Amino acid sequence: MAGSRVQRVGSVFSRTRDLMRMGLLRQPLWFEVYAACPPRREPRYRPARPRYGRARDGVREIFYPEDAVRAKFYRVYGSGPRPFDLSQPNYKSTCQRFVEKYNELKEEGKIEEEKLFEETGKALLASGIILQRRGTDKVTQQSHQDAEARDSVLHQQLQSVLEEMQGKKKDVEEQKPGLTETQKESPVS
Repeated sequence: MAGSRVQRVGSVFSRTRDLMRMGLLRQPLWFEVYAACPPRREPRYRPARPRYGRARDGVREIFYPEDAVRAKFYRVYGSGPRPFDLSQPNYKSTCQRFVEKYNELKEEGKIEEEKLFEETGKALLASGIILQRRGTDKVTQQSHQDAEARDSVLHQQLQSVLEEMQGKKKDVEEQKPGLTETQKESPVS
């Protein structure tokens, strides 16, 4: 009967009674008690009535004040390179440490709300916790900085190579007139 739609037709008592009549089921202990004292209204399966409009969820969503900080932390820094170590009973994730430090700095009230997130990152860095920004932000910042550094180094190298080539060219030009004069003096050499 598992998974059958028959259970929706009739009550448990009527289905059990019918199965006993067919000889497919022995009489359960509760059957005589139920037959002697039946309920006033026989329990039956009733499908839920469709609700009009938007159905309301019975469970409200729970948001804590630090949830916004956590969301921003994961958006900026990601979840980190390592998984959480939940085998230790007093384990605190980097995000939890960040939230605690954020709340601590917020309670002090010395830092403005706009700068509080960045200052919390700096405070954790000072305490020895290294935070790495997510891949895209990190790549774009590093590539821009690397490009500037490479451009300046490349520019210096090109400048030095150009100066060397110009110096060699001047030396060759100075030597050419001297060679032509010596060739005129002794054409046999």
